[in-house]
Amino acid sequence: MRIGIAQVDSRVGDLSANARNIREAVAALVPGAPEVVLLPELALTGYPPRDLLYDPDLVAAALRAQERLARELEGGPPALVGGIWPGPAWPRHPSLYNAALLLHRGEVRLAQAKRLLPSYDLFVEARWFLPGPTSPPLPFGAQRAGVLVCEDLWQEGYPVQPVDLAREAGATVLFSLSASPYRQGALARRFAHARATGLPIVYVNGVGANDELILDGGSFVLNGAGQLVAMLPRFEEAVDIVELDGEELTAPVEDLDTLRQALVAGIRGFARKNGLRRAVLGLSGGVDSALVAVLACEALGASSVTALALPSRYTDPRSTQSARELAETLGCRFEVQPIEALHAAAEALVGAEGGTTMENVQARLRMILLMARVNREGGMLLNTSNKTELALGYGTLYGDLAGALSPIGDLGKHTVYALARHMGGIPAFILDRPPSAELRPEQVDPFDYARVGPEVDSGLARAAGLPGEAMEAGLARMVRASEHKRRQAGVVLKVSDAAFGSGRMMPVARG
Repeated sequence: MRIGIAQVDSRVGDLSANARNIREAVAALVPGAPEVVLLPELALTGYPPRDLLYDPDLVAAALRAQERLARELEGGPPALVGGIWPGPAWPRHPSLYNAALLLHRGEVRLAQAKRLLPSYDLFVEARWFLPGPTSPPLPFGAQRAGVLVCEDLWQEGYPVQPVDLAREAGATVLFSLSASPYRQGALARRFAHARATGLPIVYVNGVGANDELILDGGSFVLNGAGQLVAMLPRFEEAVDIVELDGEELTAPVEDLDTLRQALVAGIRGFARKNGLRRAVLGLSGGVDSALVAVLACEALGASSVTALALPSRYTDPRSTQSARELAETLGCRFEVQPIEALHAAAEALVGAEGGTTMENVQARLRMILLMARVNREGGMLLNTSNKTELALGYGTLYGDLAGALSPIGDLGKHTVYALARHMGGIPAFILDRPPSAELRPEQVDPFDYARVGPEVDSGLARAAGLPGEAMEAGLARMVRASEHKRRQAGVVLKVSDAAFGSGRMMPVARG
C-alpha cells in the first residue's frame, strides 16, 4: 500500500495559509500515486488552537475552509486531514470534535473523532473538545485502516481503548494523525506505544513551534513486527511516499544535538509566526546568555541578532572580553554599554547603597537599555534565565527575568552547561568560571548547580504527577515563594514533561 505522508507546519488560526500548505503538500505527493495522503492532527487550524475555538466566527470559517479544501483537492487521492467537526451542543463549550477528516471527491466527512482527550500538563482538551464516537475502519484496497488521533494511541489507563476497538472492528493497519510535541524521551515513548498495538502503523506528526510547544515531526511507519521501516526528518517539513513493508531502519538516538534542534526550532518558529525579524539579548559573559546567543544565531541568522554587554562597576573585564569573543565567533552584532552612569544616578535617587535593593536596580537598569534597543530596532528580547533559576526565584522581576521568549527556561543549569559544551565555540572562561550575577564584589551564585539542578528537576516532575523525588525543604520553599515571578515571565520553550508555563497551574497565594 502506497501512503503519502505530509508533516506540515501550521500556524494557529491562519486558515488560508494552512490550507495552502496542505494543498501544496498533497500536490507534491500526487506524482507518486499514493492511495491515501495523511496529514497531522488539527493541521488546518494549527495546534493547539486553545480558546480561539470559543470564537464562533473562527469555527464557522474553519468549517467553510474544510469544505473549500475538499473541493480544491477533488480529483486527487483521498486525504485524511486533522480538523474540527461539530458535536452535540454543550452549554458554554465549543462542542467540537478534534477530528480526522476524509477529504475525497470534493466532499468532506468525519472519518474519526478523537476519543481520548488528555487532561494533564498543558493538554486540557476537554475544555474545547468532546470525546467522539468510534467510527469503522476505512477501506483502502486490501487494507482496512483504523484511524487514531494522537492520544488515541496512548490508550493505557483510559476506560476507552481505541486501538483495541479498531482491531476488533477488523482494522489491518492503523493511521495515527498526531500533533505530539517534542519532550526529551518522547520519541521512544511513541515507538513503544506504536509497537504495543501489534498492527502495522503509519504515524504522521506535525512540525513547527507554536508558542511554547515544539512539534518535532519525525513521522514514521512500523510494520506488523514493530520494525521501523520508514521515517521522515525531525524539526522540518517533509513529504514522502511510504509503504507498510520495507527494510528495517535504525531508530534515531535522542541526544544533546536533538535538544539543540528543538530549541532552535522553537526560537525560529516563535519569531516567524509572530512576525519578529530580530532578537536582542544581554550577553553577560555567563554560560546562560552565551548558550542563548549561540541558539539564536543558528535560529535567526547572526545578522538578525544584537548582543549587548552591559558591564557594571562589579563586572570582571574578562566577562566582557569573553562576550566580545563569542559575538565575533558567531558574527552577530555586539556593543558594550556600561551602566555606571545610570547606576550612580539611581543610587542618588533611591538613597540606597549596596544590598539587594541596588542589586535589583542594576538588573532593571540593564533591562531598560535592552528594551530600549528592542523598541528602536524592533524584534524581541530573549530572556536568558534557566530552569533552576526560574524554579528558585533567583532572578529579578522586571530585570533579568524580562523577555518575550525564554529559550532555556526549561533547561536546568546542569543541562545548560552540558549543551553549551556540546555546541562548542564558547570561550573557556565562560564555561569554567564560577557562576555569578556580578552585582556585588566577588559575588558567586549560592547554589551547587550540579546537585541542585537535578534535584529541582526531579521535584518539579513529582509535583506534576510524574516520577520524581521530593525536593529538600529549603528548595521547596524557594520554589513556592517565587511563583509570582514565573507568572510574569516570558514564554518558556517546553522540552520536558514538567516545564514552567501554561501547563503548570499552581496558585500564587496558598496556605
